[in-house]
Amino acid sequence: MSEEGPRPHDPNRMSILEHLEELRSRLIRCAIAVTLGFFAGWYFSQPIYDFLVAPVVTELPKGVKLAYTSLSDPFLLYMKVALIAGLFVSLPYVLWQLWMFISPGLYRKEKKWVIPFVTGATAFFVAGAAFAYYVIVPFTCSYFIALGEQAGFQAVITVRELLSFELQLIVATGVVFEMPVLVFFLTRIGLVTPAFMWHYVGHAIFVIFLIAAWITPSPDAFSMIVVGAPMTGLYFLSIGVSWVFRRRAPSPPRA
Repeated sequence: MSEEGPRPHDPNRMSILEHLEELRSRLIRCAIAVTLGFFAGWYFSQPIYDFLVAPVVTELPKGVKLAYTSLSDPFLLYMKVALIAGLFVSLPYVLWQLWMFISPGLYRKEKKWVIPFVTGATAFFVAGAAFAYYVIVPFTCSYFIALGEQAGFQAVITVRELLSFELQLIVATGVVFEMPVLVFFLTRIGLVTPAFMWHYVGHAIFVIFLIAAWITPSPDAFSMIVVGAPMTGLYFLSIGVSWVFRRRAPSPPRA
């Protein structure tokens, strides 16, 4: 038997079961981080709730308050608020765990990008969430409430439906703003090139404004531009990311 001892574990040569075990371990750590964030969010659930519903409450007709139809709604409401707060607080750690899981498949120099990845992905997600909170949610709620008033309806908005609607917009927009990060990975594995993205820029802008029109039901063009312009900017930023991190052909050997 060799006296060199056991060979060091090579994560690049893990079996499928070992990959699944590694994934399970990472997911458990993420769940623990989110749970700790949940308890912290529960302590501040009331001010967080007040912050979340502020853009909608200001659009409500005078004298109209948010309502609830089930006895357990307030408790479940604060549970949901605390969970979302936990997700936001633990997001950098969750992204770091994601990076650690996929890093064995990267080159050695690419593994050093962990801090830019975690920082960039967190910043883009928060930027998307902030854009939804300060732009999309007020526009959308203002349109729907005004439409109901024009029809002569009495607004009875439940906190459960409102918070679900708002949080879906915030999380979905945060995910959309991860486009540059996604393009970075697709570029590194060779599925996307800057030339490909530039060639289809017209198609991409058309799809972007279709999505913007769907997100903002207001019929005026200004609302669609307010949502579509940042998304278009993200697409061009993604082209730049793809160009910077594109795979380069190896240099020919010198004579």
